Amino acid sequence: MYRRNLILYGGVALAALAWVAVGALRAADEPAGEWQLTYSPISKLLDNNDNFSRDNRFLVYDTRDTVGGGIGNGTMIMKVSVSTGLENVIYAPWPVLTGSPAAPGLGAVSYSPVDDVAVFIHGPLVSETATLGFYGTTNRRGGVVWADGSGEGGYLDCRDVKSDVTPPGAHRGGSHRHEFSADGKRIGFTYDDALLTNYARTIGYMVSHEQAPCGVSFYVALLVPVVPAAQSKQGDLERAADDSWIGAKGLMRGFIGNVKETDGKVTSSLFVVDVPENVDITTANSGTKTTYPTPPVGTRIRRLTTTTAAGIVRGSLDGTRIGYFANDAAGKRQVFIINSQGSDASEDPAMRPVQATQLPNGASQGLRWHPSGNSIAVISENGVALTCVKPGPLFGKTVWLTLHGSDVASTEGLVWSRDGKLLAFNRRTPTYDASGARVKDFNGNDFRQIYLVRFPDQDGNGIADWIE
Repeated sequence: MYRRNLILYGGVALAALAWVAVGALRAADEPAGEWQLTYSPISKLLDNNDNFSRDNRFLVYDTRDTVGGGIGNGTMIMKVSVSTGLENVIYAPWPVLTGSPAAPGLGAVSYSPVDDVAVFIHGPLVSETATLGFYGTTNRRGGVVWADGSGEGGYLDCRDVKSDVTPPGAHRGGSHRHEFSADGKRIGFTYDDALLTNYARTIGYMVSHEQAPCGVSFYVALLVPVVPAAQSKQGDLERAADDSWIGAKGLMRGFIGNVKETDGKVTSSLFVVDVPENVDITTANSGTKTTYPTPPVGTRIRRLTTTTAAGIVRGSLDGTRIGYFANDAAGKRQVFIINSQGSDASEDPAMRPVQATQLPNGASQGLRWHPSGNSIAVISENGVALTCVKPGPLFGKTVWLTLHGSDVASTEGLVWSRDGKLLAFNRRTPTYDASGARVKDFNGNDFRQIYLVRFPDQDGNGIADWIE
């Protein structure tokens, strides 16, 4: 799938940047409930991506906010062993430029489900800034690196902002949040255009293709043709984002779309774009300096809710159901679930959304499905809550897996392992250097560290033992 050594990054210095976690807990020392995996004075953001390796032995993360704020000041891509806490750098270009402007800018990394490969946001190398400019929302691509420590990698996608007619399979902006389908064949992403900046964020996908341009392996196409706010009319989508694959083969991509209503107001609702297996990505139009790209022939956009939806959309692995955030009758943000072919306007109650969580203080972020489709996990009150969503008498039953409450440190970046046995997340945690002095990140906050918690499921049915 990847052309190894296609574009070998220059100046990669791995050995000098490797870290070993001091005092990491080993399997025999794990306490009941959550435990801290990482300890080094490096910010480690899981960032709502698919961070577990295909064999569930490692997690990948970016290091933004360690030496500078934001992705533009992310200087390394790292991985950690979930059994030993050993932290290692897998990609670190040199030189780097931190501050503002910054280069290259690395972040939002995901592991491949089928290869020992990680993909992530990659801005221009320092050596490229004279011609390409510095890191920015509309000036970034997909980076790819082998996670074996070799430092070998390249760019996933071709970016061309110079041509009057954008080459087929290229884009003219910034791709972001690169996410594999579970079979590893498609990579979805969010997108911001550099040439026509009156168009808001949208979504796209890429596949390995022999016609991929400018020496890369992946051919790019947008999936949702957004319309500038000043030109939109009833039914037009002005923005598409917060997207992810629905189902293992990536035949649907769910997203939150900002749609113009009949009264002229804009509603954020749940949508799906169907991307059939036989779609020919080369039928997409990559656009020109004056025209916006269009999707491949055969894709179809469906609106699933007419009421407000929010959060990063997540689908069950079998593709039958979609989870999203919306407010309940009390105004609390909860998880709702809908059939992936359904609608809140359907006459069939089974095709309409149903509220899954009843969390007293609502859910903040981090919606994730267990591979079985029988449970979901979310972050609420700075802790991880687990809810059964198997239809039947246990539906909606919730238990806490971790500490939670207003006195618990800020929590984010929830991700479930591919085998469903572990959940990982970030907590802001007091961190100490080799001399024992407490240290903070660039922004003066406690460093983000990675924590783990086991899913209590002795019988392997995807429902927490405590619920049954």
